[in-house]
Amino acid sequence: MGGPSEEPELWAFLESLHCGDILSGTVTAIERFGVFVALDDGPAHSVFPGVGFISFAELSSRRFEAASDVVQVGRRVSCEFLQFDTWNLEARLSLKATQPDPFQLFVDAIAVGEKLPGQVTKLIPFGAFVQVADGVEGLVHLRELAWTPVETPSDVVQVGDEITVVVTEIDRERHRVALSRRQGSSAV
Repeated sequence: MGGPSEEPELWAFLESLHCGDILSGTVTAIERFGVFVALDDGPAHSVFPGVGFISFAELSSRRFEAASDVVQVGRRVSCEFLQFDTWNLEARLSLKATQPDPFQLFVDAIAVGEKLPGQVTKLIPFGAFVQVADGVEGLVHLRELAWTPVETPSDVVQVGDEITVVVTEIDRERHRVALSRRQGSSAV
């Protein structure tokens, strides 16, 4: 890419931005490495379909399969400016920073000891992830899956199962919720 002498207008525009600025624009392309945004203000990019760029990690706090589940070409977006990428001469942006965080909304509304309905979304060797709200999953550790010891989660639950769980721990800083299925049911 060009330096300040080759792309003076673009360079000056990007240097004028500050971390935390909210920039609006239109999604111009979805690539396998991220999403390009043509910004309302500032010059066009000489190589890319937009001066703004959103990495997949900055698209959404919710789990998604493909970027097109979150944004579509032609969609208007407002994003937070993260940094000036001087190598690619682009504005690194975050869409998720401008959206309400589903985890914080969820933990503000619940308490440890609360019983919740949930759906098993993934099995791992030491437990199961359970979705308890839109965009919020918690972990039920293997020892909390049943009253009797089990060797693998698939002995007692499958992906897609609807189960009742109890919130046992909330870690706001690490965005984690610990759950128990054992405490959500009576001993059998």
